[in-house]
Amino acid sequence: MSIERLHSGPRMSQAVIHNGIVHLAGQVGAPGEDATAQTRSVLAQVDSLLAEAGTDKSRLLTATIWLADMADFGAMNAVWEEWIGGANAPTRATGEVRLATPDYKVEVIVTAALT
Repeated sequence: MSIERLHSGPRMSQAVIHNGIVHLAGQVGAPGEDATAQTRSVLAQVDSLLAEAGTDKSRLLTATIWLADMADFGAMNAVWEEWIGGANAPTRATGEVRLATPDYKVEVIVTAALT
């Protein structure tokens, strides 16, 4: 079986496609923006990468969301729920972690089935 890598660099690929599944790297928003803006930006990046891989958010299987502060859970969830549209919701876990820099508030990692 082949493995296809999108936007590969020396450290990581932004997406890896294998066996009918698209695995996205963690996506982060612009440093310094609030959680709402970062979540919107991250989900736009997810949409773009999924489209490039040949699928979309309706085919999501799992999502892992890291928040720098659980106080941002409501703000992130409001954007997420609008984006997911109430249908085809994946399994999801959300936790609080220290992200790569203090300027990041949200990181989203997803897997999706190919269409």
